[in-house]
Amino acid sequence: MQATINRSEDVYFDFDNQIDYPDDADMGQTDSDHLPPLSATASPVPQHDVDDIKVEYHPSSGHPTQVYHFEDYGRGAGAPTAVPKADPEPWKPFCTRINFEVAELAHEAALSYEQLDRLIELVHHSRFKLFTLWNHKDVRDTWEVASFKMTPFTKEEVVVPFQGIDKTFPLFHCLLWDWAMDLLQDPQVGPHFIFDPQRLLKFDGEKFIRFIHEPWTANNFWEYQSKIPPDAKPLAFILYADKAKLLSFGHVKGYPVVARCANLPIVVRNGEGLGGGHVVGWLPIVKEDKKHSGKPAFVNFKNAVWHAAFLMILACLAPLSKFSSAIKCWDNVIRVFYPIVLILSADYKEQAVMALIHGLMGKFPCPICLVPHDELSNTLNVYPLCTSVDTKALRAQARESTTLQAREQILSSQSLCDVDSSFDVLEHTNVHKALSHDKIHFNDEGLFSDHTWAELFQSVPCWRNLNHFNQVISVSFSDGTKYEDISKLIIFAAHNVFDCDTDPEAYLLLHYTIKDGQEALSKLTELLDRYIEDTAEICEKSWNFPKKHLSTHLFDDIEVKGVSQNYSTKPNEKMHGLLKDTYQDRTNFKNFAEQILQYNHDSLVAEYIRGKLDYLDTWNLKPTDAQHFSLGSKQAAMSFIDIKAGSVGNPAFDRFRIKLNSFLNHSFAANKIPFPDGRRIQLTASEMITEYQFLKVNFELFTNTRIIFGKLMLIFTCMVGDVQYAITLVLPYDQPVGPRASAEFFSVHSIIRGCMIVEDASRPDEFLVVDTASDWILTSSLISESLP
Repeated sequence: MQATINRSEDVYFDFDNQIDYPDDADMGQTDSDHLPPLSATASPVPQHDVDDIKVEYHPSSGHPTQVYHFEDYGRGAGAPTAVPKADPEPWKPFCTRINFEVAELAHEAALSYEQLDRLIELVHHSRFKLFTLWNHKDVRDTWEVASFKMTPFTKEEVVVPFQGIDKTFPLFHCLLWDWAMDLLQDPQVGPHFIFDPQRLLKFDGEKFIRFIHEPWTANNFWEYQSKIPPDAKPLAFILYADKAKLLSFGHVKGYPVVARCANLPIVVRNGEGLGGGHVVGWLPIVKEDKKHSGKPAFVNFKNAVWHAAFLMILACLAPLSKFSSAIKCWDNVIRVFYPIVLILSADYKEQAVMALIHGLMGKFPCPICLVPHDELSNTLNVYPLCTSVDTKALRAQARESTTLQAREQILSSQSLCDVDSSFDVLEHTNVHKALSHDKIHFNDEGLFSDHTWAELFQSVPCWRNLNHFNQVISVSFSDGTKYEDISKLIIFAAHNVFDCDTDPEAYLLLHYTIKDGQEALSKLTELLDRYIEDTAEICEKSWNFPKKHLSTHLFDDIEVKGVSQNYSTKPNEKMHGLLKDTYQDRTNFKNFAEQILQYNHDSLVAEYIRGKLDYLDTWNLKPTDAQHFSLGSKQAAMSFIDIKAGSVGNPAFDRFRIKLNSFLNHSFAANKIPFPDGRRIQLTASEMITEYQFLKVNFELFTNTRIIFGKLMLIFTCMVGDVQYAITLVLPYDQPVGPRASAEFFSVHSIIRGCMIVEDASRPDEFLVVDTASDWILTSSLISESLP
């Protein structure tokens, strides 16, 4: 199993209930209307190597089951088989590359027309390449021509009656299907698409155990493929909607809808480039009316506006979800697609609007199941799941009632609003099933910030993707990621404060907080339920709130949609900052939706051309082997003389060159690598090394190798003969750490995983591993003593 050090904090790899499959299971004989069997016996005689990966494809794909050795998986399983050809003139419709690059700079810098004209004049005065732009109008006209490379935005009017008067609202959106076709036909994005559902299994020496990560490896993707013709492919959408503040202080808000394609891998789908999240709509916001605010009729009106607008966004998918669409893709292959909204990513308030329930005030406040309001804290009971078919039928039944009282009585049986759902126009899309667990708002900004945090750092070092706090007790936050990071660090602020014997309730709550995201959902629920039970007599707190209950659906979401990173709101929440910046820096504060979307559209076009330029620059270069790691942030080369002069008084660098020579000679001998020219290695004081300050590692879980922790002091490359070697200087933590502790050299190949280590304030020179700060799997480590 592999992951990278740069992945987000969401859990992204989960075993599917440790389901076992036989080595020779024939998934091709499975009924196409059902998933493959969920259990089977182990193979009596292992026929594969430990850690082999089996990929079973849906019968409709026509692909046979494949088994890959662990080190080969990812290079053959669904990876692009051919390198797409580079466009020889990717800057078109700009006349030359220099024309595009000047226009790109002007766009990024938000230059005024006067500034742009001055820049162009300067370029003409000192040009070395053909430059044919003459003023800002030339740039604007060319952008207009280039804009047709991407699906443009249009403005429509949403008309919804309220108390007999039609109310009109503007909606800005692009055609969702055209946006998807842009990706399918793009030669850089297209090869990353996965169309065939897969079931992944890993061999443990006796049997294959299923695991899930991407959406196409989970159950819903497989189920949907079984419902469409065998020669067709699912095209699965992930949609996110949430209001965004456009000013840090003030009441100006926007309502973006962000789309992602679930057929693309997480690194592309949740990335910031082409193929990542794209604003496909800007919903209208209904202003509160003091005269009607909070009344059922006005609540229904706001919901009706939301769904009428969202219906316009989904309208292009409606006929295709029934009759399909044939698309000529990037590789000139015509494929037949059926669209589906596979995942809806939103906080609880938006989920209630999407599901058209009354939310917190309803008798059944869960948008996914029919749990009564008074049973929200009871996580052991299982309640019927809501379906779009049932809720649509219930609304139809209510509208046949002859009295308003009878209609409300029928609707209140499931806490439904009397509004038509925009999702009902899509075949095979169940809005209640598409709604997904939102860790940021349900756990970190909900359960933790509003409940467990209230009952319960400067010494913690800075760490990648982790907010650093000098104080937290007296500070209020509106950002869920802040609470997420506090919950990860609270253990190290409180581990030596609460004692299991003297403070059992506090200790239990702390234990629950630590376990968030590290154990199975059933264990998390058990821990919190124990805390609630043990503190019932001393605490009057009510735990009947939706965010306590909604975690019960998390494991189901993992089974049917893949790991929580697939439907996390975090990547979409990050886009709010970009929209805020655009609003403040690039609009006139009037008609800002049009201006923001136009700027984002132009940026996407610029990125599209820039991506083709970058590809043109690199497509003939042989890529380096970065199967295990890659280095970045390259520094200027320095000699051993420079290192010695710059590390005076630092014992870790004592006898640096001599110890490096010894390490290299030992490594060459141990790995039977011929010495250069047949002589032992003897680097001289004047020879150079190159430092790197960024390291990305693809890691594998090791079970038979001795593991130690250590602090990275220096990462560098050095030349031995004609070969470049990547080496790191490490202060090992497998021995007492003191002022004269000896640092050692390791190959960068020996690094398994990065982690945060914090000194224990109660025990000097003792360190704690912050396993809550990283996305570790089962165990985590830094240095393996094995050599490459």
